Amino acid sequence: MSSSSTHYIKPKGFDKTMNGFVGWLARHGVSLMGTAELSVRGRKSGEWRQVPVNPLPYEGGPYLISARGHSEWVRNMRAAGGGQLKVGRRVQEFTAVELPDAEKPVVLRTYLKKWGWEVGRFFGDVNVNSTDEELLAAAHKHPVFRITVKP
Repeated sequence: MSSSSTHYIKPKGFDKTMNGFVGWLARHGVSLMGTAELSVRGRKSGEWRQVPVNPLPYEGGPYLISARGHSEWVRNMRAAGGGQLKVGRRVQEFTAVELPDAEKPVVLRTYLKKWGWEVGRFFGDVNVNSTDEELLAAAHKHPVFRITVKP
């Protein structure tokens, strides 16, 4: 694995608590500003792993963006090629395709516009007002998946 794919900001204390709470809400049918619980099969165990995410509705999407970097859910998604998004009893199965860095700036800008208040701290100096070149330079740190919901 290259050094660019090792960028990851691990959740600590308050973030773990909030992730647990937001995931619990999604499991019980409450979506905060569009949040959902992502379920993806573990690449080693084959067991379902869950984490709350902010699916981004955007042209050609929706998209899943890892603000924290190359997390476990990202590695599992690469291996599984898809997963499930859940809000309460509503389960959407999907396939996923990871975007190359060159296609990420517009999606990252849109994501930061919608959720920058929540996840902006994981992007360092990059924000919604950054140039395309600045977003492109940071793109390798933030995996982006275009998902296709199965009928």
